[in-house]
Amino acid sequence: MNILVTGGGGFLGQAIVHRLVQRGDRVRVINRGHYPGLEALGVECHRGDIADSRAVDAAVAGMDAVIHVAARAGPGLRYQSFHRANVRGTEHVIDACRRHGIGYLVYTSSPSVAHAGGDLAGVDESLPYADHYAAPYPETKALAEQQVLKAHGDSLKTCALRPHLIWGPGDNQLLPRLVARAKRRALPLPAPDKLIDTTYIDNAAEAHVLALDELRGQGRCAGKAYFISNGEPKPVAEIIAALLTAAGVTPRFRRINPRLAMAVATVVEGIWRLLRLDADPPLSRFVVEHLSTAHWYKLDAARDDFGYVPSVSIAEGLERLRACELGARGGV
Repeated sequence: MNILVTGGGGFLGQAIVHRLVQRGDRVRVINRGHYPGLEALGVECHRGDIADSRAVDAAVAGMDAVIHVAARAGPGLRYQSFHRANVRGTEHVIDACRRHGIGYLVYTSSPSVAHAGGDLAGVDESLPYADHYAAPYPETKALAEQQVLKAHGDSLKTCALRPHLIWGPGDNQLLPRLVARAKRRALPLPAPDKLIDTTYIDNAAEAHVLALDELRGQGRCAGKAYFISNGEPKPVAEIIAALLTAAGVTPRFRRINPRLAMAVATVVEGIWRLLRLDADPPLSRFVVEHLSTAHWYKLDAARDDFGYVPSVSIAEGLERLRACELGARGGV
């Protein structure tokens, strides 16, 4: 197939691209940056922003399918920047798919679209969208996901995947932030014993490829959204400690009252808005909300509809991460 991966230079995007190239697909990516490593694989690289409709149109032309990974993520407070990338960018992808007769679209969403602030323990896809959001990221991802699912029809089959807290070798988001903060001070945790799901990178990438193949086949996943994880919920302190240890950093924690953490985050956000700061705040209600609650999900629907079964366990993923981090530090 001829497949476009938006955001193909990112952590998840590159993992998906490698999987597609290995099995013989012709892959094109669109990114804002330059990625020589992808070009070396024979990937056709388009440089552009998904918020630019012309750039998206040029990237989509001639493709058979699109895996739409590109997004603006993080705890930032500038709604317009998130809306521009996540909502408008997704609109451009859908419009280009329709103009060029693309048959299949897989969208990378987020479980946070269904997180309204309370515990989510073993929930499935019957859970509705949240009725309020603590940050622009989950709100705009929810709007974009709904656009993608609404766009499903006979000429364009679509589905959305919600991978949760992706980690592994090459992670340039979650792990670097944890490591940087853990090196400075003990990490404050409002609810260290709450169970949360995470997703090893190879499993997240495989889920996207399986979903695309199902859209092309029987289409059981068409028009639907799915939670994706490793299916191994663990206490938040345990999984963070394991990730830090694999990265060669000694984990240190201190317990903080959840209400106090939320109050401080609210004050910090107020200061950020007052000063009109563009950078992400050092503490946000969105982050506190997710550190204070359980969030783990049933995977039955993904297994039944497109055969998703996590092939790399957390234990094996941690060993791979440890080996990679040792190699990066010259330890092997």
